[in-house]
Amino acid sequence: MIDIQGILGILPHRYPMLLVDRVLELEPERILALKNVTFNEPHFTGHFPGAPVMPGVLVIEAMAQAGGVLMLRDVPNRHEKLIYFTGIDNCRFRRPVVPGDQLVLEVTLTKRRQRFAVLHGVARVGDEVAAEADLSSALVDRPKADS
Repeated sequence: MIDIQGILGILPHRYPMLLVDRVLELEPERILALKNVTFNEPHFTGHFPGAPVMPGVLVIEAMAQAGGVLMLRDVPNRHEKLIYFTGIDNCRFRRPVVPGDQLVLEVTLTKRRQRFAVLHGVARVGDEVAAEADLSSALVDRPKADS
């Protein structure tokens, strides 16, 4: 299991864009992670007033971040790298995700090359599939900060 401090040491994301709260299981080609969906997240003020729903793109982003933990955990110089989306295929939304839900993110590596990967992600709330997608990504060098 990896807690939030461990996740912060792997992913470059920070609040409000960090969407993985805990890693429950981690295998060489599979990760099971958790996102606690809370009412105080900034997107709920406008999506939608009186009927809050987590935007689908953020559900997919949460899956991608879980995949990022899977891909970056063993990269020795990961602070010098970023993972960019290169494609999202076969994306389906099956149920809304609302405040109070625990979003369980299961991401499996389906293809890997040195700087390219394809992952299959499934986001569940309880026993229900909320979303699923095939995610393509590329590992790139992080741009150097101007001094």
